[in-house]
Amino acid sequence: MKDILTAPFVREVCKITDNMYRMGWDERNGGNLSLLLTEEEVAPYLDLNQVLRTIPMIFDASALAGKLFLVTGTGKYFRNVIDDPETNLGIIRVAADGKAVELLWGYKDGGRPTSELPAHFRTHISRLERDPLHRVVIHTHATNVIAMTFVHSLEERAFTRTLWQMCTECLVVFPDGVGVLPWMLCGNDEIGIATAEKMKEYRLVVWAQHGIFGTGRDIDEAFGLIETVEKAAEIYIKVMNSPILQTITDEELWVLAKAFGVTPREGYLNS
Repeated sequence: MKDILTAPFVREVCKITDNMYRMGWDERNGGNLSLLLTEEEVAPYLDLNQVLRTIPMIFDASALAGKLFLVTGTGKYFRNVIDDPETNLGIIRVAADGKAVELLWGYKDGGRPTSELPAHFRTHISRLERDPLHRVVIHTHATNVIAMTFVHSLEERAFTRTLWQMCTECLVVFPDGVGVLPWMLCGNDEIGIATAEKMKEYRLVVWAQHGIFGTGRDIDEAFGLIETVEKAAEIYIKVMNSPILQTITDEELWVLAKAFGVTPREGYLNS
């Protein structure tokens, strides 16, 4: 077997978690990530028949039965992942009945997957129904997005339109808009259900006063989506108390959409 620490997917998760910590988005044990893996990717590094232990779950994930995931651990600090992946990450497989996960590698200190696992798994289920190539869920405490949820309407059309108007690339990167949830208690199935419902329409959901859930076909896509929204939110926070002399108009956003071949969410731009 090859050394699992040299696997591209482990190295990539180490790199992105370290990057998000350095950006100030994942203080202490804030933030979590899950990456859907294939057996072909994992088999050169692990014996897929060797289960280290079984971890029960609080909900039915039978829609993901047999699927493999690399998941950050509960209570773990992103800043420590790069130096000790085997303690802070785990590779798990959803059990056949969907009521537990089988640990194949990681959490070597007896740890468990992130407490946000219900929201992750429910999001994976929703996004896979929309896009069979979906693979990644990232939750992070993006600073300016959180700040924006204190001072801006949480109505999704209004929130999305403001972000689109902040910088030119926004409409191109997320023409489907941004889902928004009011403050909810984290780490339980209720917020997972609400997030998954939003993920039927959006690839990114803002949790008011908390952070972002972003998705994608790979880590670059999911992170790039979050990064773009966070940049737009930062610009908004910087200019919101200043006289606005000009902005990107709806007419200009339509020109932008046509030039880049994207379709803005219906009803979000004035015709």
